[in-house]
Amino acid sequence: IDFDLILEHIKDLNSLVGEGSSRVEQTLRGARLRRAEPLPVTLYRDGITVGQHGAFRPYQHPATQQCLQDIMDGYFPSELQPRYPDGV
Repeated sequence: IDFDLILEHIKDLNSLVGEGSSRVEQTLRGARLRRAEPLPVTLYRDGITVGQHGAFRPYQHPATQQCLQDIMDGYFPSELQPRYPDGV
């Protein structure tokens, strides 16, 4: 597994969504700027976790392979779509 290449693709995806930028959020009294909460992806020698409290998944697991393939293809992992329909 080429960790440097995976990290490069993750950085590219982060730049597409404006990592560190803020968006306007409506409140009862008007509006405020809010930063999007990051979704951590942790790479280990033998697997990954996705999310703050995500379960460890070995690289041999089909869902892990699909997640990494999505990233390598330049897409956000398709497994995130049901949890984040408006994007991460």
